[in-house]
Amino acid sequence: MHVHILGICGTFMGSLALLARELGHRVSGSDANVYPPMSTQLEAAGITLQDGYGAANLAPRPDLVIIGNALSRGNPEVEAVLEARLPYISGPQWLAEHVLPGRRVIAVAGTHGKTTTASLTAWLLEAAGLEPGFLIGGVPRNFGVSARLGGAGAPFVVEADEYDTAFFDKRSKFVHYRPEIAVLNNLEYDHADIFPDLAAIERQFHHLVRIVPGDGALLVADGEPALERVLELGAWTPVSRFGTAATSPWRLELEREDASRFLVIHEQGEGPDAANEDAVVDWSLTGEYNARNALAALAAARCLGVGLAAGAAALSRFESPRRRQELRGEVAGIRVIDDFAHHPTAIAATLGGLKAGGEGRLLAVIEPRSNTMRLGTLRARLAESVAAADAVWWYQPAGLDWSLDEVVAASPVPSRVVDDLEALVAMVVADARPGDRIVAMSNGGFGGIHERLLAALEVAHG
Repeated sequence: MHVHILGICGTFMGSLALLARELGHRVSGSDANVYPPMSTQLEAAGITLQDGYGAANLAPRPDLVIIGNALSRGNPEVEAVLEARLPYISGPQWLAEHVLPGRRVIAVAGTHGKTTTASLTAWLLEAAGLEPGFLIGGVPRNFGVSARLGGAGAPFVVEADEYDTAFFDKRSKFVHYRPEIAVLNNLEYDHADIFPDLAAIERQFHHLVRIVPGDGALLVADGEPALERVLELGAWTPVSRFGTAATSPWRLELEREDASRFLVIHEQGEGPDAANEDAVVDWSLTGEYNARNALAALAAARCLGVGLAAGAAALSRFESPRRRQELRGEVAGIRVIDDFAHHPTAIAATLGGLKAGGEGRLLAVIEPRSNTMRLGTLRARLAESVAAADAVWWYQPAGLDWSLDEVVAASPVPSRVVDDLEALVAMVVADARPGDRIVAMSNGGFGGIHERLLAALEVAHG
């Protein structure tokens, strides 16, 4: 079958393309923004990419078109699909119908940490010999690809996004997956382009809770008021909380301030016959938020029979996904780091974790390009989100309809706004000195800024 995918370089749709290719389909696709790492892994898999949308991309005529949720009416290729009466389907529905049947599905949901937690869970299952399949909105470096089918009938880990499914299906993606195990990592307001308020997102999360079977598991982060409100709407599945609360059966205690070493305690009951267990995790990642992600993954893997001791040992060999605190290069002792953070909470957590986990100055270069950021919904929180940095450069991208000057005016650290990418690179390089870490943060390609920075550093310091 010839499957054509619209929006193929999105993190979800690109992963879907890999699964379709692995199933033996001929796969092609189009997107308006073709950039690594998704474009390179798709091309390596033999998938034909078209840069830009148009009716010509539909020749030869595909047997099925999978339409990403970034596409809407008025897009020339969407209009061509409809006018040609081509069969079409959403990505989540295709996954649910063609990949997930017969699998034990673990769905990882939450405003933050989905990619890392899903990658961690897949790695723990892999290390235990379970050959999991997975679809992750990033590229886990332990696997080198963002999706695979895994062994026949093996568990399947899916990053479960609450964003809407398609222009013709406004339900959240995750309701299609019908998981046996659902991880609810956290919940706060995001996706201001489709949700009017936090209550609307809580309702969608409850739709996910409603479809987890009674003999499955709900693994829920403690200390999250929004998740507690979700559960108050009703839960028909055993709930196990994880975090730092003394009452949580899965909890962690930091043994190093940067969270590179921590104790995991799993309490399964009281009394001398209780099968309680604990283990120490010593790994390369930093930040308490990453430790919490690991705790969630250990709990999820335990549901499928992976022992805590074995899981903790496997974490020492875990490599963070690409674009999650990923070191892109080093010149003259100046390191350039790539991170996907684009929400104030994620920016603060990432910078805090990096600051605690290393020496030298931390220079942040940030592009607020997500739909929520473009609408300015959370802009009042941006200034405080960079408190852990030593200096910040904000990039004002085209299409951001409000000025970042107000963020700079309220910033607790030295900050400036730049609307020209070349000038931005020149400013950062002029200020950088050996021992610094430059972290570029965006949920897009950011104009290839990491390569630009490294090249300019080579000229200035090499």
